[in-house]
Amino acid sequence: MKLPYYFFIAFRYLRSKKRHKGISINTLISISGVALGVMALIVVLSVMDGFQEDLVKKIVGVNAHIVVLRYDGGIKDEETIRQKINKVKGVRHSSSFVYGQAVLGFGDKNQGIVVRGIEPELEIKTADVLKNIKEGSLDNLKKNTGVPGIIIGRELSRKLGVFVGDKINMILPIGDVGPLGMIPKIRKFRVVGIFIAGMYEYDAGLAYINIEEAQGFFKFHTDVSGIEINVDDIYKTEEISREIENILPPPHYTRDWRQLNINLFSALKLEKIGMFIILTLIVLVASFNIVSNLIMIVIEKAREIAIIRAMGATSRGIMFVFMIQGLIIGIVGTILGLIGGYAACLVLKVYKFPLPPDVYYLSFLPIKTSLSDFIIVSAAAIIISFLATIYPSWRASKLAPVEPLRYE
Repeated sequence: MKLPYYFFIAFRYLRSKKRHKGISINTLISISGVALGVMALIVVLSVMDGFQEDLVKKIVGVNAHIVVLRYDGGIKDEETIRQKINKVKGVRHSSSFVYGQAVLGFGDKNQGIVVRGIEPELEIKTADVLKNIKEGSLDNLKKNTGVPGIIIGRELSRKLGVFVGDKINMILPIGDVGPLGMIPKIRKFRVVGIFIAGMYEYDAGLAYINIEEAQGFFKFHTDVSGIEINVDDIYKTEEISREIENILPPPHYTRDWRQLNINLFSALKLEKIGMFIILTLIVLVASFNIVSNLIMIVIEKAREIAIIRAMGATSRGIMFVFMIQGLIIGIVGTILGLIGGYAACLVLKVYKFPLPPDVYYLSFLPIKTSLSDFIIVSAAAIIISFLATIYPSWRASKLAPVEPLRYE
């Protein structure tokens, strides 16, 4: 298949003669600028996707994928409700929990925490964090040795200065009313385990106790705060939540992991969009190199353009010459940038760029490459490169043939 003449001329103009070395160097600079911009975009977006994926793992590792609650307080007859929930397609496990806020005290140190009463044999199926207890054991939470057990986070244990086996006081400021006013409720617990969730908020402010102890301490009697649900696919929780709400009486409602952390994930999404816009400016700056390069070629090749016009080439054909040339620069730069960005991501994955774990709670830089990111970045780079060709191409098409040839 024979290509139109403007393809041939566009490819020819990418190669310069010896006496016009500057043109080819500028072309290489333009390609390099686009490639570096695309590479930076790919690496940064992959890092942000990696951070988000790691954050999701930590959140769903501590919290259930879906929780069922009631508008008017605790859930009654939770066993019957759990049987209905377990029949829903996509539900893997469910367990009951009791939620409350209290203060833990050890010596002269006190710390406000969130207390979660759990059924250990069921909670182990819904909370991944309890599968990785670093000190102690979840089994000790089931044992009744006189002093009930409690499992706390690593940061909480450091703040209070307690270790596995130590006894601590759990204080509920709003207790029973006595002759002298409100009397705080105090219960002694033994630390039987220390977990690491990987997020400061959980490690410093969350504790697990047996659900029966929580029901008695927070006066839930036989009720529970809610039901935790784990599903097969965490990205289908919205559909499963609607199905669960359809089979439960009206006072019940559901919240999935995204709704419970909507502010955090919205901020991450906004940050990713912001970084994409900012880093796209790198490609935009590179496009100015394409403009200047094409303008230089138009000036240098004015005599040749005039001869081509005199031979019958149309204004549209001349425009196509320079548009194709600019697109070639953009496409080649984009391809090189994609290859470079993907290679950089592979290197970061293999060699695991170290991070201070006490600051980020990550020992290395997380990377997640996404096909959608590659497609969006490629499209943006090529569109910007194409837009950069419009003015030089228009200028070349308006060049009158007689002017450059007047003194020949």
